[in-house]
Amino acid sequence: VQLQASGGGLVQAGGSLRLSCAASGSIFSINTMGWYRQAPGKQRELVADITSSGSTNYADSVKGRFTISRDNAKNTVYLQMNNLKPEDTAVYYCNAARRLLTTTVYEYWGQGTQVTVSS
Repeated sequence: VQLQASGGGLVQAGGSLRLSCAASGSIFSINTMGWYRQAPGKQRELVADITSSGSTNYADSVKGRFTISRDNAKNTVYLQMNNLKPEDTAVYYCNAARRLLTTTVYEYWGQGTQVTVSS
């Protein structure tokens, strides 16, 4: 599975960005796609994910500001980020996984895309 992420950049606080991640390859068994982020000196953390049935999960810090969606026909997941804050600055990574209940059977990572929010 290959993941191609795009859409990062520099934006002022209060602005918006949309990240995209297109999956290709042997994706028939992938049931969850999402976005993680890692800020300097911090651990990678989940931002949001979405299952193949459309169930979503968000980090508390982004609820109400970020929206994850997916286009199954295009094998693409999107992250619409509104009202961005300086603390959202991080490298954002696309993730595709096969999960069974709480277990990750296997997962893939895309290349990171930098999001920088200036104050």
